[in-house]
Amino acid sequence: MEKEPFKNITSTCVPVSTQNIDTDQIIPARFLKAVTREGFGENLFRDWRYDSQGNPKPDFILNKPTFHGDILVAGKNFGCGSSREHAAWAIVGYGFKVVVSSFFADIFKGNSLNNGLLPVQVTDEFLDKMFDAIHSDPETKVAIDLEKQTIRLEATGDEEQFEINDYKKMCLMNGYDDITYIQSLKDEINSFEENREYQYSV
Repeated sequence: MEKEPFKNITSTCVPVSTQNIDTDQIIPARFLKAVTREGFGENLFRDWRYDSQGNPKPDFILNKPTFHGDILVAGKNFGCGSSREHAAWAIVGYGFKVVVSSFFADIFKGNSLNNGLLPVQVTDEFLDKMFDAIHSDPETKVAIDLEKQTIRLEATGDEEQFEINDYKKMCLMNGYDDITYIQSLKDEINSFEENREYQYSV
C-alpha cells in the first residue's frame, strides 16, 4: 500500500486521558466485517462518541470543536486487548497522524507503524505535562521530528527523545510499506542478479 511520506508535524492535539483504552473501545467489534480500510474513521471511539440513537455525545472530546489537530494524546497502555489492525485504520481514517502515550501494546504499535501512524511513547511525566498544557490551552502545539526522534511542547520547550525501529522509521519517512520497500530496491536487485556468478553442479 502506497502511503504519503511522513513529514515533521507541528500541531494542536486531541487529549483522551483514559488509561487502558483497548482496541474494542477504539473500534467496536461489530464494525470489523468490512474488508477495506474505508469508513473506519467515522466509527473511531463509536460507543463513546454516540448514544444508542446515533446522536453525538456533547461531552466526549472528539465532539468538542475546542480540541482538534493531527495528534491524539492518549492515556497509558493504549491499544491493549485484541490484535485487530482495524484500530489503526480507524485512527488514521479519522485524520490522526500521530498517537502519543506513555505505553502502547506491542501489537498495536506494530499495526500503527504498518499503516502510516506514528506511535510516540513518552515518559509518564512528559505525558502529564502534555495533558496539563493541552487542557490549559487547547491551542497548545506539539512538534514531532521523526528524523531526530524528538517530541516537544512548543509553549514550554519541554522535549523528549522517543524510540522507533530503524526500518520502520525509514519506511515512514519514505512512504513505504514492506512491498514498496522491496520494489524500491529493484535496481540493486537487478544489478546483483546480472553480476552474480552462478555455479552449477553436474
